[in-house]
Amino acid sequence: MTHPSFLLERTPKYVQVREYVRDLVGNALPGSPAPSERELVNVFAVARMTVRQAIDALVAEGLLERKPGRGTFVAARPGSQSHAVVGLTEYMAIRGVEVTSRTVVIRTQQAGPGVARALSIPEGVEVVHWRRVRHADGLPFGIEDVYLPLELVPDLAQAEPASLYDYLAAIGMRPTSNDDTYTADAASIEDSEFLGVEIGSPVLRKQRRALVDRIPIEVSRGAWRTDVHALWLRFSD
Repeated sequence: MTHPSFLLERTPKYVQVREYVRDLVGNALPGSPAPSERELVNVFAVARMTVRQAIDALVAEGLLERKPGRGTFVAARPGSQSHAVVGLTEYMAIRGVEVTSRTVVIRTQQAGPGVARALSIPEGVEVVHWRRVRHADGLPFGIEDVYLPLELVPDLAQAEPASLYDYLAAIGMRPTSNDDTYTADAASIEDSEFLGVEIGSPVLRKQRRALVDRIPIEVSRGAWRTDVHALWLRFSD
């Protein structure tokens, strides 16, 4: 990596580092990792204290935020209202966690009353039911059932993509809005089997209804281990 051309040799080193990082993360999503101190020390051939001074200035501005034990990340823009709908793979990736999945079942079936109501379709219409065990850095931490109208995702069961939302984006059906509900609960026998936790231990249950404009595309429910997964929310004015 080379120094950016806009940096002048007479500019103080910490300012050079600060403006380089500012330019680098300017369009990054909130939660994206900032360059590490070690990387910046190597790029600019400066002392770690100089790099830390530059990062401290960006933290003070609110552009970056430090998370103890994890590193430095792009902060939410003050006054911004970013409500992009993200899937679990994206949500965890910006926190440096790799998500993988193991399919338990993926099939077409008739929509029951609850799923039909959530998807605004008649009861009995065919939907795709996809059950997956989700892993965070190789550790099972969630079991999730998702239902989508077969008419809108006719090839989903055959494709079985690594990321559902990447697949939906590719076919022009990425959700544009969602409603999520979270509740605390105790692990069931089924939760224990799939997640490797004791029956009765705490789990976080999540339900989601996602839409493309005004068309329901997804309804899902899942159970998540509380010793692996933390709910992270940010609100701004």
